[in-house]
Amino acid sequence: MNRSIRITSLFSLILILVLLANLTWIQGFRDDELAQNPLNGRGFFEMKSTPRGQISAGGQILAESHQDEQGFYQRDYVTDPEAFGPVVGYLSDIYGAAGLESGYNSVLNGSDSSLFTSQWLDVISGKPTHGANIELTIDPTAQEAAYEQLSQSGYEGAVVALRPSTGEVLAMASSPSYDPNQIVDPATAEDAWAEYTTQDGAPLLNHATQESLPPGSIFKIITTTAALENGYNADSTVTAASEVTLPGTNTTLTNYGGQTCAGGGTTTLLTAFSLSCNTAFVETGIDVGVDALRAAAEDFGVGQTYDLGLDNVPGGLGEIPDDAALGQSSIGQRDVEMNVLQAAVMAGTVSNGGVRMEPYLVSRVTGQDLSELSTHQPKSAGGIEPEIAEQLTELMRASERNTSGYAGVEIASKTGTAEHGDEDTPPHTWYVAFNNDIAVAVLVKNGGGFGTSATGGQVAAPIGRAVLQAAGGF
Repeated sequence: MNRSIRITSLFSLILILVLLANLTWIQGFRDDELAQNPLNGRGFFEMKSTPRGQISAGGQILAESHQDEQGFYQRDYVTDPEAFGPVVGYLSDIYGAAGLESGYNSVLNGSDSSLFTSQWLDVISGKPTHGANIELTIDPTAQEAAYEQLSQSGYEGAVVALRPSTGEVLAMASSPSYDPNQIVDPATAEDAWAEYTTQDGAPLLNHATQESLPPGSIFKIITTTAALENGYNADSTVTAASEVTLPGTNTTLTNYGGQTCAGGGTTTLLTAFSLSCNTAFVETGIDVGVDALRAAAEDFGVGQTYDLGLDNVPGGLGEIPDDAALGQSSIGQRDVEMNVLQAAVMAGTVSNGGVRMEPYLVSRVTGQDLSELSTHQPKSAGGIEPEIAEQLTELMRASERNTSGYAGVEIASKTGTAEHGDEDTPPHTWYVAFNNDIAVAVLVKNGGGFGTSATGGQVAAPIGRAVLQAAGGF
């Protein structure tokens, strides 16, 4: 055979084999991924030809569909869309899907394999095919209170409230937010998208789950857990010095405002926790070691994500190469990052006697006749020993009593003021708290307008208490 023909034939054979391998990969392993991709035009218009299920919370419809003049079903967001937008998301002809509209797309459009039986019965009985409905764990009263607390003050940040005994998310507010109707309506979509994607504060981002930031002193809950698991107790002696020098460096870390802790010298772990003394936790973290700190963080879920139907980032402790880095990490600085959902889970774990429950947003899936098709079963995800949780609860109650705005309610809490950027950048402010099987976490970014002197107790704590009360925490 002619050499050129042989080469051409061999090359053609290789191309055919590559084509077959690619086809097998797509059909065998990526079929579902590509079919469910919100940018898949054919699948998208098939979806819009079927009545999509409702999204509801607390008996209120948040999202529903109506049929337009062309016979396609368009999405409407009918209840307080800005308060619920970052959770519910949107379904747009132009920009695809986001939030639960994306994460539960196959359930809402009726194509999920779990719906096969109900859809088959509809076909047999001659009923038109419908998507299934999802009912959320969100408490509308708590959700609206959380969003109003953030938005009315013009804060950038997020709030999460949950029920520690089950993992039900009762509120998940993000600010700034957006109106999904503006993205869905073809008449306003392009202008709205241009505005939202260029606006300061990234309103299309769910700041409760999609953003992780330094937690500052709320991380001392984890450092304290590591200490309690390694021989410390509330009466253990710790430093009360106004500053400490990080090992192997000339760098010093100070308490807030350079103050001594309880008069200087030494104090107890209880006092250091209630006054949030940085120096005590720098030395304690170095003493218990990096492995203990990482193990405690993992027990609380730092570095993990959850199957919520929403994108969520894992956070983590970052690299901790030496004791100097360990000291900084022990007070929630350096490379330590958490998102607001993780902070709420952390507080909820302590509240629940040390048992960490997986957070979830969808409680039930129902058919077009509202009959129950499935219900979520709460799941444990690990946690800490009950005795440790009991000790942490008492420490956090002492912390609440030393927080500005304390109103005499036996809340267990911890504030955080997290430095970032340079010395002229206002800190992120945090607050985590629990009471009455309700846990809450609050983040207000960049000091909330209070400048470099902003603190978690001043900015974030009032929001946390208001949401805790709205959710039934007291």
